[in-house]
Amino acid sequence: MLKILWKPTHHTRKVLRLLQLDSVQKVEVHCTRAPSTLAACAPFLGQMRNLRKLLVSQVRVPAHTSPEEQKRLLSQLTSQFLRMDCLRKFYVDAVLLLEGHLEQVLGHLKTPLETLSITKCPLSDSDWNYLSRCPNTSQLRRLDLRYIKLTNFSPEPLKILLETVAATLKRLDLEACEITESQLQAILPALSRCSQLRALCFFQNRISMSVLRDLLCHTARLSQLRVELYPAPLESYDAQGAILRGRCSQLCAELTALLKDFRQPKVLVFCTVPCPQCGSMFLYNQGLNHCFCPTAA
Repeated sequence: MLKILWKPTHHTRKVLRLLQLDSVQKVEVHCTRAPSTLAACAPFLGQMRNLRKLLVSQVRVPAHTSPEEQKRLLSQLTSQFLRMDCLRKFYVDAVLLLEGHLEQVLGHLKTPLETLSITKCPLSDSDWNYLSRCPNTSQLRRLDLRYIKLTNFSPEPLKILLETVAATLKRLDLEACEITESQLQAILPALSRCSQLRALCFFQNRISMSVLRDLLCHTARLSQLRVELYPAPLESYDAQGAILRGRCSQLCAELTALLKDFRQPKVLVFCTVPCPQCGSMFLYNQGLNHCFCPTAA
């Protein structure tokens, strides 16, 4: 495994030339906001013929960077994908350079991915629509879209993608993606077909009690589910957003009982958003309560 943190580019190249690149199977490139680090590493990535996992994080775009320059910077990375026969896991975190260029990135991959993780990245409409028709996402086992704001996107691409990977998907993470209730209801039929799903996370989304009931009814027959992480219902808060601890426990107990009518859950946790007064959260875990919020009612 190779982890690259920001260094002057000449130093980065000097170290990489010393390595036996064929032996590298996992790489993390933390650019700490400097696109030049990514540009310096890119030519070496193509020489890592056995690379299976690639993570690129913290790439910001300087204000003066033109769209043409952004595309050129990405091309330095994506052109190397054509030489990566073994890449199966691709993680992108806080890469602002990605917006509007997802097809350019994923379209250069040679083989279908097992894991696709895009977190804390702004996406355009064209990026979002491409996800559902990208040939390299058709066999995903893990899909992670944490902190991707979905509010203004159509749910149709995600619905199509879930239908496509229904026989292979084992982990789905939509934490803090600001998904709306209507968007969630639109994808529920597709979600219910993901028969191999083992872990599901919807933490930190604003969902009402009635829609959470619908969600649990659609996931109730997913017999492979082992870890289920849901947001506490909106009715768990007062008008100022403070946590109503007793009310939250009651509602979460009702949801737990609903699920137990169908199957016995393994790990089932409901969690509030952080308290506006102290930042703490309230967790309900099948009757066990965890709360460190001094203002909780």
